[in-house]
Amino acid sequence: MSVQTEPYEGLEEILPEASKVFMSNTATGGVGAPKLREGQREVAAETSRPVFVPEKPIGDHEKTLKAHKEDKPQKTMEMNGLAPVPDSYDYDLIVIGGGSGGLAAAKEAAKYEKKVMVLDFVKPTPQGSSWGLGGTCVNVGCIPKKLMHQAALLGQALQDARKFGWQFTEEVKHNWMTMTESVQNYIGSLNWGYRVALRDNKVTYENAYGEFVGPHTIKATNKRGVEKLYTAERFLIATGERPRYLGIPGDKEYCISSDDLFSLPYCPGKTLVVGASYVALECAGFLAGLGLDVTVMVRSILLRGFDQDMANKIGEYMKEHGVNFIREFVPIKVEQLEEGTPGRLKVTAKSTKGDQIIEGEYNTVLLAIGRDPCTRKIGLDKVGVNINEKTGKIPVSDEEQTNVPYIYAIGDILQDKLELTPVAIQAGRLLVRRLYAGATTKCDYVNVPTTVFTPLEYGACGYSEETAMEKFGEENIEVYHSHFWPLEWTVPSRDNNKCYAKIICNIQDNERVIGFHVLGPNAGEVTQGFAAAIKCGMTKEQLDNTVGIHPVCAEVFTTLSVTKRSGENTLVSGC
Repeated sequence: MSVQTEPYEGLEEILPEASKVFMSNTATGGVGAPKLREGQREVAAETSRPVFVPEKPIGDHEKTLKAHKEDKPQKTMEMNGLAPVPDSYDYDLIVIGGGSGGLAAAKEAAKYEKKVMVLDFVKPTPQGSSWGLGGTCVNVGCIPKKLMHQAALLGQALQDARKFGWQFTEEVKHNWMTMTESVQNYIGSLNWGYRVALRDNKVTYENAYGEFVGPHTIKATNKRGVEKLYTAERFLIATGERPRYLGIPGDKEYCISSDDLFSLPYCPGKTLVVGASYVALECAGFLAGLGLDVTVMVRSILLRGFDQDMANKIGEYMKEHGVNFIREFVPIKVEQLEEGTPGRLKVTAKSTKGDQIIEGEYNTVLLAIGRDPCTRKIGLDKVGVNINEKTGKIPVSDEEQTNVPYIYAIGDILQDKLELTPVAIQAGRLLVRRLYAGATTKCDYVNVPTTVFTPLEYGACGYSEETAMEKFGEENIEVYHSHFWPLEWTVPSRDNNKCYAKIICNIQDNERVIGFHVLGPNAGEVTQGFAAAIKCGMTKEQLDNTVGIHPVCAEVFTTLSVTKRSGENTLVSGC
């Protein structure tokens, strides 16, 4: 900082320690009104000589003293050319984003009698889809996805039923509209339940778009364009992510995303799914399970970031069950051939390995190529919050604090953190307890279990095989594995030796289990229980000493004896 006009030699004497603290902290919003007044009164009492920084006068005894006699510290700050800081705040905490994490944090803060507001606003998709309170998971993610996955599993169960003695002659068909209406009715009840829960907890809710406009200040704009300003001592950003588009001709005009699929008012028909993420494979899986013609176009590998041994097994299973795969191609153009519900689209794609061009016709094109954080248009630049310019993700401390002390962030928008609903919920609740209840527990982002609801479900906790090798060295890990055949699948005689179990152990740490992976029915239920044991430091010996429940899929983990290193056969011939 350069001091211009008449330099003052005794600047350090003029500005006592208390006032230097108040001014530096005011700039970052770290001090409340009482300290602000105290610091300003000290400055007012000790000097009437203004200091120019640069070319803006700070000080002046008469003006400052007059402002303090009126008890208007904010006016003093504005008069002296500094950023205005509210004298008092409208709320203790404002949460930007009404998804699972944001709502959990808001309700937790209300428990400690804090004044809390939630701002939530859904910008419609290019196809016009929007939804209510609750965020991605409830409206266009986990909940409808799992329900539609269940619909597909019921179709398979109907086929199995004949082998178990059930007799029915009527042709079985699936009605898309009945399913979506039932799913949306359930989601609507959840939306209403969230609003009631906020009201019961005395949390203010506004269906408005939040955007920072200055220190401790946010602008809320509702769907009618009405703007309001609110201030808060602290803010929590929990805005989540939205699907990414390809940036090619016709993508936003004719393609849909997962934000549209679950409320689509017609059966999608022959569908091209673009992408290899878990969203892509889950949607492709249940659409195929409902009897639709489904093709997945993959740029490179399946399920990037997951164990590739397991990912490839999922791909093989889906292919055997009727899902088509186009490998190493990306769309370059989407054209409409015929309007309708569904219509007809022509997709032109180019090889990632050369100049080969292919074309195909589909009724629906579903893009599932990734998601982008909703962080670039909420005014973070106006308050100085750092983001990763390439990804839009927000770097935070191990306490979910951004570089601006009064602003925190949780959920999918965090840099280098897991993008899972339960993680956001846990992080939000623990953050609030640290802020308002004197707690010290931090969110643990290690050994978090998850499940991919593909037709053959995949549950995982801990390290993938590739990551474990990279971190500990191939010679220091032991992989135990086995195929298994669920008893329920034996009578219909289907999918023998398609289910698979694998654990990864650290040899140098008493064969502690550092990775858990299972492909099979109810994989999420199986994984959840073992995740608790892994959190407690479970070893291979402890797993071996556990008595299995017979006959269930999970018991295979108590009898694993074949290592990958041995190369021995893992196929089974019975339950």
